[in-house]
Amino acid sequence: MLNADVSSRRQNAIARGVGTMTQVYAAKAENAEIWDIEGKRYIDFAAGIAVVNTGHRHPRVIEAVKQQLDQFTHTCHQVVPYENYVRLAERLNAAVPGDFEKKTVFVSTGAEAVENAIKIARAATGRDAVIAFSGGFHGRTFMTMSMTGKVFPYKAGFGAMPGDVFHAPFPVPLHGMGEDDALVALDRLFKADVDPTRVAAMVIEPVQGEGGFYEAPTSFLRKLRTICDAHGIVLIADEVQTGFARTGKLFAMDHHGVAADLTTMAKGLAGGFPLAAVTGRAELMDAAAPGGLGGTYGGNPIGIAAAHAVLDVIEDEKLCARASQLGNQLKHRLETLRVEVPQIADVRGPGFMTAVEFANPGNGTPDTAFTLAVKDAALERGLILLTCGVFANVIRFLAPVTIQDKVFAEALDIIEASIKQAVATTSNKEKAA
Repeated sequence: MLNADVSSRRQNAIARGVGTMTQVYAAKAENAEIWDIEGKRYIDFAAGIAVVNTGHRHPRVIEAVKQQLDQFTHTCHQVVPYENYVRLAERLNAAVPGDFEKKTVFVSTGAEAVENAIKIARAATGRDAVIAFSGGFHGRTFMTMSMTGKVFPYKAGFGAMPGDVFHAPFPVPLHGMGEDDALVALDRLFKADVDPTRVAAMVIEPVQGEGGFYEAPTSFLRKLRTICDAHGIVLIADEVQTGFARTGKLFAMDHHGVAADLTTMAKGLAGGFPLAAVTGRAELMDAAAPGGLGGTYGGNPIGIAAAHAVLDVIEDEKLCARASQLGNQLKHRLETLRVEVPQIADVRGPGFMTAVEFANPGNGTPDTAFTLAVKDAALERGLILLTCGVFANVIRFLAPVTIQDKVFAEALDIIEASIKQAVATTSNKEKAA
């Protein structure tokens, strides 16, 4: 079987709107490596978009799932509940930032988690409006799509978005939006577009994922906390991509000493099995009436079992410290390339949520073509990379935190070679022109 053959079949069978970033069809995966159906090996620096932080098929996760399979696979927690659901909620209530009583609800996807957080905030406040931030990504449902701060491909062609969603600028000094500028714009939003007493929730990613791996400054998050407290607004931290050791802490908000009222999570929570959650202040979480939250597959017992194992692995294998170590090595390697690669505009990211941004060295504009050239060159060498950013000029590095040292070193060499290849190709094109 060949990748090209399956790709042809896929075009005839799968809706065009389901995009794919590679034409590599997986046959097997282990920790940070994937083998395709043709037998070629790839190093995985995508991790299912920060899902398998604990690696593909971590033995403890697989064993937990096997044990659960031998017991039961589905009852619907709202019909016949189960203890490990309750126990996982207790663990998240203790782990999520915030020195207050918390409660949790489980759903299946990150978009569901964010959508339910909005439902909870509206039920608790009796208000409708929501403030999100430019460049943020919160999901593909209509509510979360309206909150997402990037038009293409997420909003294009889908018509009118739900109302009462407003966007404030996210502070990105590299693109001319400083923290003070962002706060002034937020104040202007309150004066010109929406009365803060109508705002139910303010939603922010502490590190933007799809938006480009820009980290919110601690001082900015603290000021948002003060603003929300002053106006009775529920502060929601979208930790769907930042959670579970990715940033060097269990949650990214742990870096800042700021507690959100509600925290959404998914992706890395269950090590490759569909599970998401909202954890937050108990009095807010209890605002919805019984039956107002949940879903048929919410808190599926397989995902719950996997999540318990994931939390154990993160603690026992000290993956938060490991993420910081790996991220520092990667950032150092990228920084050493700056002299030879003038296209590198920035290297950033907490822990192992690392990114490099490329711009035209002549005029400073985002260089999407150069970024794509790096990604393609890496794939040819057997390394899977992801791009992101509003201008698609950022490469984000999301390898499993459990990646072996030898494999990681190999990946660093491929990254360097791919960037240098893109530089050479660009230089040759300029000479030819």
